[in-house]
Amino acid sequence: MAPYAVPMSSASLSLTLWAGVWLSGDAAPDEVIDALHAWAPLHLVFAHDDAAASAAGLPGTGPATGAAALLTAVRRADPADTAGLRLVLPAPGDVGGLPAGTAFAAAALAAGEGVLAGAPGTPGIGLVPAVEGPDVLRWTVFAVPALPDAPAHPGLGEAEFAMREAVRDAAATLTGIPTVGTDGRRTDPRAEIAEAIAEQARHRYPESLPDRAVRILDSADQVSAILTVAARGAGLQAGSVSAATGREEALRPLLAAVRAARLGAVAAALDAGRRSRRSRRTTGG
Repeated sequence: MAPYAVPMSSASLSLTLWAGVWLSGDAAPDEVIDALHAWAPLHLVFAHDDAAASAAGLPGTGPATGAAALLTAVRRADPADTAGLRLVLPAPGDVGGLPAGTAFAAAALAAGEGVLAGAPGTPGIGLVPAVEGPDVLRWTVFAVPALPDAPAHPGLGEAEFAMREAVRDAAATLTGIPTVGTDGRRTDPRAEIAEAIAEQARHRYPESLPDRAVRILDSADQVSAILTVAARGAGLQAGSVSAATGREEALRPLLAAVRAARLGAVAAALDAGRRSRRSRRTTGG
């Protein structure tokens, strides 16, 4: 097993994008729910404590059944959509955007993903998903006393260039790293990459997203698929501990590039949606 997680497209990313376009008036609630059901047919929403239940409009700390409860929580956290949603993809040594010292920060870091809702500097909520089985996704809602300012993300042009470079570097990294199947035989990395990409293709992006943002997210999925296969073989046939460590070090900057590109693409897409909504309000459209 790899000593670190390779961040494939996440339920948090789906919730952030789809709920964001819903808040901007570019998607119906049913579309958001359908997108979340691609991750699991059953969603259970738990409040971490009574403060979280109150902030999210949940009846208590017991489970609320159905993805619609997530939309209720998001709408309640920031009814005016002044800052909307924010995706976080933390990793050890890279915790930008997390509200320090909170239960949400600890849970999001452990999961490698999460969603913040609310305006910076004001109370809000955080949501963290966890797989509870092949058909169940559990979301825990946390109260966040004061949301931090959003960290700066690369623009779409910079992120797209970085992803092109990352695709090239990831392919080079995979060269020479053997992969072994569960039966102990060598496997075909290209076939494994294609399988991983096909799995992510189930999770569609909203049609209102800018084309460049979609290209970046697609490229990030491709790099993640390559790195997933590379990570499976990263500890195999390494002649020494230093060799295995060297392979891990080679993958780490690519993992960081994927996180940065996804965060930048999502943030830019949501900003575009808010601007579009403000324009429609101004023109009466």
